[in-house]
Amino acid sequence: MFRIKLDGGRTMEVEESTYWHTTAHILAQAVKRLYPTAKLTIGPSIEKGFYYDFDVETPFTEEDISALEEEMKKIIKEDIKLERFALRKEEAIKLMEEREEPYKIELINGLPDGEVISFYKQGEFVDLCRGPHLPSTGKVKAIKLTAKSAAYWRGDSRNKSLQRVYGISFPKASELEEYLQKLEEAKQRDHRKLGKELNIFMTHDLVGKGLPMYLPNGYAVWEILENYIKRKEKKLEYKHVLTPPLASVELYKTSGHWDHYKDNMFPKMEVEGEEFVLRPMNCPHHMMIYANTIHSYRDLPIRIGEIARDCRFESSGTLKGIERVRTFCQNDAHLFVTPEQIESEFKSVVDLILEVYKELNITDYHFELSLRDPADKVKYHPDDEMWDSAEDTLRHVLDDIGIEYEEKIGEAAFYGPKLDVQVRPAVGNEYTLSTCQLDFCLPMKFNLSYIDKDGSKKTPVVLHRAILGSIDRFIAYYLEETKGALPTWLAPVQVKILPLSETHREYARKVKELLKNADIRVELDERDEKIGYKIREATMQKIPYMLILGDKEVEANAVGVRSRKDGDIGQMSIEDFINKIQEEVKDFA
Repeated sequence: MFRIKLDGGRTMEVEESTYWHTTAHILAQAVKRLYPTAKLTIGPSIEKGFYYDFDVETPFTEEDISALEEEMKKIIKEDIKLERFALRKEEAIKLMEEREEPYKIELINGLPDGEVISFYKQGEFVDLCRGPHLPSTGKVKAIKLTAKSAAYWRGDSRNKSLQRVYGISFPKASELEEYLQKLEEAKQRDHRKLGKELNIFMTHDLVGKGLPMYLPNGYAVWEILENYIKRKEKKLEYKHVLTPPLASVELYKTSGHWDHYKDNMFPKMEVEGEEFVLRPMNCPHHMMIYANTIHSYRDLPIRIGEIARDCRFESSGTLKGIERVRTFCQNDAHLFVTPEQIESEFKSVVDLILEVYKELNITDYHFELSLRDPADKVKYHPDDEMWDSAEDTLRHVLDDIGIEYEEKIGEAAFYGPKLDVQVRPAVGNEYTLSTCQLDFCLPMKFNLSYIDKDGSKKTPVVLHRAILGSIDRFIAYYLEETKGALPTWLAPVQVKILPLSETHREYARKVKELLKNADIRVELDERDEKIGYKIREATMQKIPYMLILGDKEVEANAVGVRSRKDGDIGQMSIEDFINKIQEEVKDFA
């Protein structure tokens, strides 16, 4: 809520959305003043601020944006009253025809006949709008246009490309300044910027949108994370598998995903009369692996894990670096259990999540229990008894281990309820990092079974779980959390060796070999550059340690140590430095 001043010294509270929507109207009025032929489309408030889409002859330049911002300030200074009026549909269309606003006419035509249609007027400017709005433009105090981009009308690439202008506003200049500082911090933390600077990943339109490629540094981080989580899973007796990144359409029809997730899949392809689709998830493959063998109750639980490549069709507007992509790798696993094992295995998954988060210093998160919407008879598997049992089981486990959680109705998977761990990243909106889902449905669809103590066939229950979630998204998250200064255990290059001159290179090579033999990731900079330049570059690359080697180090058979965290540490024996690194990373080895 924002508090604004009214005439007579009174104040009132208004919703942020009202404040920002009014500012969007001020922007639209400024555009019409400076570009009279511009056509208006829509201008909603969003989570932080607002935007407005315009049909203009040429894209806006940075100079245009500055001019628009100045015109908005003039409109605010004029303190123009916002007045609501309503018209019948045919009158509304006539008004927009007179004002030559074809997009508004299209919107009006989409409304039911007989509906009274509201508009807001501020001076010479009129816009189709439900409201509500501030009393006048002067109630907006501090504004900033923050970005511009292209956008398709109604989000459809088949429609005309428009110019979208984003902005923010506040009742106080100090609030705007604080927001802009946070925005600048977000830019510095953006994993797309860091990914380029640190040579983590690249993208190219020739390869395709949403299809990142990991460079050597990025793949090193990838491998380290994969090995880290696999070691933990193996200690818990997970069995790792490898399955193909595509499958027959029939597999997904059997699982039910074809009916529920078809729109998120890439189009099917036909080969030799058989229809295939790129894999959007891994559970059907793992169901088939379980079904390959006859199981006894003594075999359960069976924990099948895979770092699995998946593909989902994400619209181009949602793609973002490696956080939101069209191909990604999941730290996926499926636990096949008896009903009696549900609680203990679910608790084990939660314990693993908490252990990983503690080790990786992930502290800002909360739990959400995603449940079905009983009124939705289409989205969810139709078995009330199954759903009630599954949801009660998860509640009981969470209550038993003392975890606070928020229930989310209508957020469950189609086959069962789930526990989601929502992280609050350093920048941007919160999202799901880890998940554990309870599934009675897919085992029945695939006719899975085990032989129980009495010799009868029983159907196992499946826990779907992901600890690191998508490894791609996790890397994006961790880059932003650390500002690219990855901890020593995860840094693609842990040590950079910097000889002071050519005469120190032979000794530098010896040090490099000793570090390599100790499994330390090390690089040697032998370029004919000044040491200051090399240090600055290694600093920009956010390398945890630099070893400066000169005459003193050669004579003492030692290394001069410079730490990213602590600065110049001083001289140290090679053995002591190796021990220091090994001690620092021992919990992740």
